[in-house]
Amino acid sequence: MRTLLLGACGWGALGLGAGLKLPQVVAVLRARSVRGLSLPGLLLELAGFLVCLRYQSYYEYPPLTYLEYPVLIAQDVVLLLCVFHFNGNVKRAAPYVICFVAAWFLLTLHKWIIDLAMNLCTVLSAASKFAQLQLLWATGDSGSVSALTWGLAACTSAARIVTTLLTTGDLAILTRFAVMLALNMWITATVLRCREGADKAE
Repeated sequence: MRTLLLGACGWGALGLGAGLKLPQVVAVLRARSVRGLSLPGLLLELAGFLVCLRYQSYYEYPPLTYLEYPVLIAQDVVLLLCVFHFNGNVKRAAPYVICFVAAWFLLTLHKWIIDLAMNLCTVLSAASKFAQLQLLWATGDSGSVSALTWGLAACTSAARIVTTLLTTGDLAILTRFAVMLALNMWITATVLRCREGADKAE
């Protein structure tokens, strides 16, 4: 039963992760606008994904507990390129690329660096969600933000809580996913509320 649950949650998280950002990318491309999306939020989220991937691969955790991260990172990169493109300045992406590539190698220079980065990762990821929430609250407009993407993110966080409990029991990872679950649900609800308000206004 334990193996079946682990497999279902692991493959489920991977499946959800594979298409997690696609509704958001489609929404942005359809609208040809990134209105409602927070650039700092996306950058912080990408940093959180990179740290989590590096941490779990460094400690050689079972691949099924983190396989969605490379896919999520690729999708976030596409989304960031859309943001820079629709804001009219793709060249601004270059310094961020350099920083992220450098960080990838620096994270594992010493064990204490990757451990500290993982502990800070929850704060980074939470900050990315609060940046998105702050933008939604400030504008009251969900713009091209996809509620489906945030709902799928909440489901992925829930699945990862289960896989972590069944495998490593790593407290840093469990804390991160519990916080992400709560914040992803909050953002989903906020996007739906903003959309409901916009529909009533029309």
